Amino acid sequence: MNYAVASMNQPEKKSADGVLLVDKITGITSHDAVEKFRRRANIKKVGHTGTLDPLATGLLVLCVGKATRLQAYLMGMEKTYEGTIQFGWATDSYDAAGTPAGETNEVNVEQIDFEPLVARFRGPLEQMPPQFSAKKVQGVRAYELARKGEVAALTPKKVTVYEFELTRVSGSTADFRVRSSAGTYMRSLAHDLGAAAGVPAHLKSLRRTAIGNFRVENAISFENLETQPPEQIMSAPQFQPLSDIDLPIAKLKIDWGQQGKLMRGQAIIMNPGEVLKKDDLLALGNPHDQLIAIGEVINVLREGGPVEVRPKVVLAG
Repeated sequence: MNYAVASMNQPEKKSADGVLLVDKITGITSHDAVEKFRRRANIKKVGHTGTLDPLATGLLVLCVGKATRLQAYLMGMEKTYEGTIQFGWATDSYDAAGTPAGETNEVNVEQIDFEPLVARFRGPLEQMPPQFSAKKVQGVRAYELARKGEVAALTPKKVTVYEFELTRVSGSTADFRVRSSAGTYMRSLAHDLGAAAGVPAHLKSLRRTAIGNFRVENAISFENLETQPPEQIMSAPQFQPLSDIDLPIAKLKIDWGQQGKLMRGQAIIMNPGEVLKKDDLLALGNPHDQLIAIGEVINVLREGGPVEVRPKVVLAG
């Protein structure tokens, strides 16, 4: 079911609440893309659901207006990437933007049997972030320490790589495709695959093609973001209103009385018609299919039966 967002005592108008899919170009930060849209659309409340390195291109999902309240729930979606690994030398940042760690000699890797090596990096992993990363160590970003020549005391992070395949190996480079959990570093995969192969390597190029069910094919190009009028930018397929966002949580209907309670910050009792457990998150919509809130199950009154749900994010009003 699709949910629009309810508004109280206001005439209907075209909503600026939703997500905008942007195809980021190389050489700019994710923040640059957010700021470009803010200025073009004259909208202050904008955020994004996951950073892309300046080197990378591809899909950014911008949250606009009330959709910024959903940022935390969209950031955890799985990501899909395509890219190229350069073999022959590593870099301090694990990508082509970094300083080479040694001589820059290309090494032909066409004779290497990569499949058993790639297989090591599928499934649950303990992945070490790059020194040039935004991870914080005692309140300081790792990349800030790295720029000073200091080594951050980073710890491995649990991630999951659902798919990892090399689609082409030619000379000293290998093209790849990865589908992984949020927070997986493609730079680390490239660096670590090189180490496993016994040939230093780094990430040469990267493109994000999907975040959850959002696809880069539906994104607005950066050129059009810079030149099109706001009403054209915020139109389908690149702009999706809240009613159309495919949230990665269950969607359930509530009645008008329950809507009133949620909007006052009160918990409600509901019969979901499906088995839920404590801490489950729900997208709650009223009889008009208007999205009212994101709720959290705080108490299961009977297994498979009624549950107590409190609002975590109220979108109506």
